[in-house]
Amino acid sequence: MASKRQVFGFGFIPEESQHHFLVIIPRANDGKVIIYERFKWQDGVQEQVIDEREDRPKVELSKYKWKQIEDTLKNEFNARLKKEKLPAGKWHVGQVPVQRLFGKEMVLLAWAIEDCDPSVIPIAIKNWLGLSPEERWWLFTMTNAATGGLNDKRGWRKAIRYALTENPVEESNRQLDFFDLMLQRKIND
Repeated sequence: MASKRQVFGFGFIPEESQHHFLVIIPRANDGKVIIYERFKWQDGVQEQVIDEREDRPKVELSKYKWKQIEDTLKNEFNARLKKEKLPAGKWHVGQVPVQRLFGKEMVLLAWAIEDCDPSVIPIAIKNWLGLSPEERWWLFTMTNAATGGLNDKRGWRKAIRYALTENPVEESNRQLDFFDLMLQRKIND
């Protein structure tokens, strides 16, 4: 009989790939949520040890902003996990591992809101939900290649913020096209 795969957080299965994202959620309301991209998983430990030489901090959000997006992320990821017959994930204080593709999508949304006024977060969420997972992965990849560090808040990173927070999607079911958003932004400027 085959042993059951162990699934951590939101769909992270270390035996399939050690590449994952780790969300660190502080207990304090005035603390910062930090998301790391990691390529190693430490088996058998209570808490993962962050290696500053290898683990890459991608984004830091106030807990207030994190609270604005955590349910959307949970619902989106758990719906897809259910289709794959994997257990649902949940956010909690401490460390929460996230499967690498979900992590890319999560970081994209976090980058969009990291420096925005909190009042536009609902627009960012709608626009993010309007993108397909593949579009989110592509946007993460392009942004990460140019400005993927914790403090790299220019170029693609700035464009993501404008694209997702300043262009409200229509209430229809149509998929949002990122390039349409950028064209709208250009026309409106």
